[in-house]
Amino acid sequence: MLEPALALVEFNSIAIGIQAGDAMIKKAPIAFIKTGTVHPGKYLVLIGGEVADVLESLQTGLAVGAAALVDHVFLPGVHPDVVAAVAGARQPNPGEALGVIETRTAAATIHAADAGVKGAMVRLLEVRLADGLGGKGFVLFGGAVADVEAAVDKGVGVLADKSLLVSQVVIPALHAEMVENIAASTRFRERTGSL
Repeated sequence: MLEPALALVEFNSIAIGIQAGDAMIKKAPIAFIKTGTVHPGKYLVLIGGEVADVLESLQTGLAVGAAALVDHVFLPGVHPDVVAAVAGARQPNPGEALGVIETRTAAATIHAADAGVKGAMVRLLEVRLADGLGGKGFVLFGGAVADVEAAVDKGVGVLADKSLLVSQVVIPALHAEMVENIAASTRFRERTGSL
């Protein structure tokens, strides 16, 4: 799934999301399309491939799904760590500091993750999108305090609509037990299953 461009479109209608996804895949020879429902009743369309093809497909999806559009992101030259994190890859050890950006949409989370990992010498620890989060998303960065601060600033800075930001924090010297919890899983249910 490592592609030169990535785009995600977020709709508040499942029917219109399916219609837009169909139009997108028909429009251009993209390398892949992944679609599905997320909480709270939204529909996501994720596409990747060559930059021109992804852009053409995205423009079609935005036009077809305009009435139900929540948010979208287009990342030509997407960072490979973002692609891996969106696919579920995690890096468990934050190092010296942990940075968190929490957004209202999955698209905003992906955009912030890409800007942060490109803008500073950090590790992209995790990207969580929508499901189990009431439609929100968050990204975790790890590294030296100054680098994590820079990544969070870069990630927040690319959000054109500042109302998409829920919160941002940088935590230096995260407690060892919090490191252990985050390394194991950021999902509460997975952490409490062994009580």
